[in-house]
Amino acid sequence: MAATLPVDGLEFYWGFVQDAGDTELAALRQYASQRSLAIPMMCYSPDFTNPDASARQSELEKETWAIAATARLGGKYCRVLSGQRRDGLSRADGIRFAAECITALLPVAEAHNVSLILENHYKDGYWTRPEFAQASDVFLELLAKIPESPWFGVNFDPSNALIAGEDPLALLDAVKSRVVTMHASDRFLANGTLEDLRRMERDPQKGYANVLKHGVIGEGMNDYDAIFSRLADVGFNGWISIEDGDDPKNGLDHLRRSAEFLRRKMKEYKLG
Repeated sequence: MAATLPVDGLEFYWGFVQDAGDTELAALRQYASQRSLAIPMMCYSPDFTNPDASARQSELEKETWAIAATARLGGKYCRVLSGQRRDGLSRADGIRFAAECITALLPVAEAHNVSLILENHYKDGYWTRPEFAQASDVFLELLAKIPESPWFGVNFDPSNALIAGEDPLALLDAVKSRVVTMHASDRFLANGTLEDLRRMERDPQKGYANVLKHGVIGEGMNDYDAIFSRLADVGFNGWISIEDGDDPKNGLDHLRRSAEFLRRKMKEYKLG
């Protein structure tokens, strides 16, 4: 289906290939290449905030596998996260655990010619708790603890800031010089107001505020002119990945409309 859309590549989620060996990864890379599609990014979801040091070591080993798999697929970017916001975990310990783990992975990333990308995330589908660094102040503090490196940057997602009840443009202004990839998505209020969103309890299992829904990019709450103008100001030329298409009836049509919108805007702002 991707080959029928105006896109250049496919972002992989780690669950697609978690049991794949070198042969399978090579076959996937070739299959995509034959359809003129790159596989530039891997969305991996490490949980680095576990107080158990042996559990964090296990997460480091899994992320190392994800980095290697990204390289075998021809990708250049592999996501890292902080981890889950566990009850009783202090802010200082959570930031320390995550920063130590991500910093330890920088030589691995360099060895594979893959950049780690830290996303302002909300919650992985396999997790039972939201992201430790969901709030922008925690995210920025964690980012400041990780050394600047050509093998590390930010994957910016404006909708995750909305889910956190924050201003995506304020976060982008704070991190734009370190943004190397982006998750383009848009959100719609299914009911209620933004004030309701800021007051409501998030669903800890599903992971997303019920009042917000995915939709066609450019038709929702995010201001893509403001976003892209900021990225253009800092010379951004990285991959922009589409997060849309989860409507079972209209998913492919929505993906096409989202892709066409992004193509127009990227051309307008000379991105990529």
